[in-house]
Amino acid sequence: MSSTFNEFQQPIGVGLPNWQSAQFPAAQQITGRYCKLERINAERHAQDLYEAYRDAPDSRDWTYLAAGPFTTFDSMFAYLTKIEALSDPMHYAVIDLASMKAVGTLALMRIDTSNGVIEVGWVTYSRRMQRSRLSTEVMSLLLKYVFEVLGYRRFEWKCDALNAPSREAANRFGFSFEGIFRQAVVVHQRNRDTAWYSIIDSEYPALQAAYKIWLDESNFDASGQQIQRLADVISKEQSKRSM
Repeated sequence: MSSTFNEFQQPIGVGLPNWQSAQFPAAQQITGRYCKLERINAERHAQDLYEAYRDAPDSRDWTYLAAGPFTTFDSMFAYLTKIEALSDPMHYAVIDLASMKAVGTLALMRIDTSNGVIEVGWVTYSRRMQRSRLSTEVMSLLLKYVFEVLGYRRFEWKCDALNAPSREAANRFGFSFEGIFRQAVVVHQRNRDTAWYSIIDSEYPALQAAYKIWLDESNFDASGQQIQRLADVISKEQSKRSM
């Protein structure tokens, strides 16, 4: 965002005279074509999630997360019971509409309505939705909810700087890398440098158009393989709007 100057000829940020604040997330359910997001509920989602996470051959998917792995159903149920009562982070289950089962979780968090900043975090996808249309549609649903419905200006993604899959996902989804916060937190008694990414409201229209194109059935062949890569579609849409 460009700057302007005050009466002392000092550069200052562009004025936002009509800015009020964003809304606090309130949706109990957000529905798309392939999946829907539901507020976490231990009674409804614990069994599905426990089974879905057990598809993984080992616990490597939990290495960079502060919670888990959950080796028993009781531990999973207790964890979900704890987080379902929270409003920040506000946790959601991802429901596969084909099976109507929960296959992953995520949260909207660090919710700053006065400045219009919100973060997606605690992204914990089972093998049933990793690298699938579901994971892409989740981001499309969140972007629309955050920017169009709630009126945020900035949507953040943060992860362990050593978490290559998470950083690749952020890049694929169209987030811009902003840098590394060194020695940001301590997780499992080890240091974590945190990589910061964001999408701002002016970038949203091109991204949402790209998501719509990529998610359309015409972008998949008879075997379900993508025809155009999401990154390529995003690049095309961004180029259109910069001309």
